[in-house]
Amino acid sequence: MKFRRKARENVDIGLAPLIDVVFILLLFFVVTTTFTRETQLQVDLPEAASGSPPQETEQKRLEVVIDVSGNFSLNGKSLVKHDLNTLMAALSKESGGDTSLPMIISADGKTPHQAVITAMDAAGKLGFAHLRITTIEAQPEP
Repeated sequence: MKFRRKARENVDIGLAPLIDVVFILLLFFVVTTTFTRETQLQVDLPEAASGSPPQETEQKRLEVVIDVSGNFSLNGKSLVKHDLNTLMAALSKESGGDTSLPMIISADGKTPHQAVITAMDAAGKLGFAHLRITTIEAQPEP
């Protein structure tokens, strides 16, 4: 007995609706994504009662982050040793000898004072003139 094979239906996947769905998903992910600037070191900034926010510039800048135990990080890259010579070498390499670049020191509120002085000393010895120390605005007490 010979069975007749049923004719297969051609399955067509509509390309236009598929592209529409992909674009809607892409739009959804772009809109719901949040971009945050994270560093490798966890830093709780100290409070300041006065001051002004830094001017946003397109110029390259150097950011030294110091965590609670005094570990240094330069532009998001953690330094192997945490002494003056290593920090000076990293600063000169990152700046390329350009001492007119602004340098920002972001230190945890409980960082040993010596670590902040070491960062400021390295900047002074290399000749950096534009130095900022990052703080957060003090909240009024209730």
